[in-house]
Amino acid sequence: MEISLLKVLLKNISTFFHLPSHENRNSEIVGKYYQKIEEILKLNKPVLESITDSEISSNESLQKEFAGLNQSIDELRELLEDCHPLMSKVYFVMQIESLFAKIRSQSLQLFELLQSSNDLPDELSSSSLEHCIQKIKHMGHEKSSSILSKAIRDQTDGSGPSVDSRSKIADFLNLKSNQELLIEAVALEKLKENAEQAEKIGDLEVIEEMINLVTHMIDCLIESKQSESSNPVPIPPDFCCPLSLELMTDPVIVASGQTYERGYIRKWLDLGLTVCPKTMQTLAHTNLIPNYTVKALIANWCESNNVKLPDRLTPVGVISSFHEPNSPVHHHHVQTPSVDSLPENTPESGDQGENSTVSNTNESQADEVVVPPEVAVEVAAQPAATATPRREHEYSPRFEPRPRNQLWRRPSDRFGPRIVSSPTTETRPDLTAVETQVKKLVNELTDTSIDVVRNTTGELRLLARHNMDNRIVIANCGAINLLIGLLKSTDEKVQENSVTALLNLSINDNNKTAIANADAIEPLIHVLETGSSEAKENSAATLFSLSVIEDNKIRIGRSGAIRPLVDLLGNGTPRGKKDAATALFNLSIFHENKARIVQAGAVKYLVELMDPAAGMVDKAVAVLSNLATIPEGRTAIGQEGGIPVLVEVVELGSARGKENAAAALLQLCTNSSRFCNMVLQEGAVPPLVALSQSGTPRAKEKAQSLLSYFRNQRHGNVWSIWCIVDKEKNNMFGNKQDAVVCNRF
Repeated sequence: MEISLLKVLLKNISTFFHLPSHENRNSEIVGKYYQKIEEILKLNKPVLESITDSEISSNESLQKEFAGLNQSIDELRELLEDCHPLMSKVYFVMQIESLFAKIRSQSLQLFELLQSSNDLPDELSSSSLEHCIQKIKHMGHEKSSSILSKAIRDQTDGSGPSVDSRSKIADFLNLKSNQELLIEAVALEKLKENAEQAEKIGDLEVIEEMINLVTHMIDCLIESKQSESSNPVPIPPDFCCPLSLELMTDPVIVASGQTYERGYIRKWLDLGLTVCPKTMQTLAHTNLIPNYTVKALIANWCESNNVKLPDRLTPVGVISSFHEPNSPVHHHHVQTPSVDSLPENTPESGDQGENSTVSNTNESQADEVVVPPEVAVEVAAQPAATATPRREHEYSPRFEPRPRNQLWRRPSDRFGPRIVSSPTTETRPDLTAVETQVKKLVNELTDTSIDVVRNTTGELRLLARHNMDNRIVIANCGAINLLIGLLKSTDEKVQENSVTALLNLSINDNNKTAIANADAIEPLIHVLETGSSEAKENSAATLFSLSVIEDNKIRIGRSGAIRPLVDLLGNGTPRGKKDAATALFNLSIFHENKARIVQAGAVKYLVELMDPAAGMVDKAVAVLSNLATIPEGRTAIGQEGGIPVLVEVVELGSARGKENAAAALLQLCTNSSRFCNMVLQEGAVPPLVALSQSGTPRAKEKAQSLLSYFRNQRHGNVWSIWCIVDKEKNNMFGNKQDAVVCNRF
C-alpha cells in the first residue's frame, strides 16, 4: 500500500508534464510558473523512481511527504487546467505562488529526509541529493504575490498602494490599460459570485479585497489619464469611451443603455464578455445601436473648442501610466431636451424581478416598506476570546464626489446580521448533558471572581452559537436575566461575551420576546455608548434581531436607542456601520421612528455611505427610501447632497438599489418642485427610462410614475431628454418597436 502511494505520486508528476497546451492557456504568465514548477518536479521524478522498489519508500515520514506533495500537485494541475484568457490574473498569481512555495518546501523536506537515511539505494547518493537541495534553494521565483499582498493590505488600511506597487502589478500582470483592468474586474466578480454560491466566506473576503485593489487601480488610471491630457480644454468625461478613456468618434449604445466607442466595445464582446464594462450588468443582447446624438454633441464640442476630431479609433493603444493623480476628474453635465415625445412605458410581461414590498399594519398606506432580500432572521456571533479576530476593512469616513464611471459592485455582506449556525444535518446533542453543563455555568455567572465570570460568559457565548437546542436550554435555565445584568460590567471581555451570547440567544423567536421583556434594551444602549468596538457591533445586531418583532420596534425607538445607533453608523468600524444600518432600517419601518432617525443626523452618514467603496450602497439607499416618506427626511436628503447619489444608484446600482433609489426620488420629486428640478438637472431621465423597461416590477412602476410626473409638470427648460426614434431597428432592449435611444451627459 505504501509503495502504491509513491507510484500514484509518480503518475501524477508524469500527468503534470503532459498537460495539454499549457503554454497556450493564457499569456506568458502561466508558462512562466509552469516552467519553474516543472523544473522542481523534474528533480523529484528520477529520485522517486530510484526508491520505488526500495524499503526506504515505506518510511512513515516519507509517506507523509509523498501524500502532501501528491495533494499539492493535484491542486496545481486543477488550477492550470482551469486557466483561460479571461481568468483573473491577480487571483491566479496569488494561488499559484502559494502552491509553488508549498511544492518547493515539500521537495526540500523530501530530499533532506532521504539524505539523512542510511538505506539509500546504490544509484542514489547523498551528494546527488545535496545537489538537488542546493538547486531548489537557489531556484528563483517570482515575488509578485508579496507585492499584491502588500498592495491589498495598504488598500484595506486606507493608505492605498504606492505608485511603485501599482506600476509593478500592472507590468507583471499586463494590466496596463483600462480595458485590461476592467476584464480583470469582471473575472474577479465571477469568482466572487461563485464563492457566494458555495458559501466560501474566507475566499469571499480575499476576493473582495482583490476587487477593491483593482477598482482603486482603475480609478487612479482614469484620474491620471485626465491629468495628463494634452488637450488645452478638458474633455467632458461623458464624451470619452469608458473602455479607452479617449474621445469617442463612433459612439454606440449597448443593451444596458451605456455608450462606448464601437471598436472597443466590439472587441470586448468578441472576447466573449457579455457584461456591461461600466455597470457590470449582464447584457440582454449584443446589438450595437449608433448614438447619433452623442456623436453630434462631440462634433459640436470639438468645433466650439477648436479640437480636431480624431480619426476613427481602434482598440490598439495601451495606457501604461500609473502616476499619482494630481488633478480631479472633470465633471460635465449637458442638459437634455424634454420627455414630451417619450412613449408611455409599460412593464414587460417577462420581467422576473423580485417583489420586495411588504405590508405593515402599523403604518399608513403611504409608508411603503422595502425589505432587502438579504435580511436574515438569524445572527452570527463573534468568535470567542481564543479565536482569531476577524479582519475589518477601514474606509474613509468622508464622502467625496466621484465620477459615475466608477466600477460598481455588489457588496459581499448580506443586508442582515451575521449567523454562524450548525447544519441541519447535525446530530442532535444530548440535552440532559447540555442542561447539566448550562446549569453549572449559570450558577457561575454570579461568582465573585471576574476571571470565572469571564470564562463562563465565553462558554455560554459559544454554546449559544452552536444550535437552536442550546439556545432554548440556556434561556430555560435562567441565563437571560443574568447576562443582561452583566451588560453593565466594567470588564470589557465580560461585556463582549454577554452581549454576544444574548445576540445568539435572540435567534430563537421566543428568546427575542424574553430578552425584551427582561428590560434588555436600556443595558444594550449602555453597551452601544460605552462598549468596545466588538461589543457595540453585537449590541446593534442584537437590537436588530429584537426589532423583528413589531412591538419591539416601538420599544426600541422610544427607549433612546436610535441616537447611539446613528453615532455607530457614522463613527463605528465598517462592521459596526453595517450593523447599525441594518438595525436602523428595521426601526425605520415603524413610522414614528423615522423622524427620530432623521433628527439624530442619520441622513448625513447614509449619504456618505453611498460610496460604493464602503460596500453599503444597498443598505444606505434602503434606509433613505424609508426616510423619504416623511417631510423631515426629504429635506435632510436634499440638504446633505443625497439627490446626486440617488440618481447615480438608479443608473449604476444593483437591482434592489435601483428600486429603492427610484422610490426615494419619486417621494422627493412629487413633494417638492425644487427637488424635482435638482433630480432633472442630475440627468435622471435616461437611467429612469432604462429602469422603466428592464427593472424589477416595483422598480418599473416607480420609474414610470416618475417619468409620467415629469411629463405632466412641464418644467420648462430645466430638464430635457435626447431621443432618437428609429423604427427600423431593434431598440436597446431588443423589442421590434420604436427605439428610444437615450444617453445621459
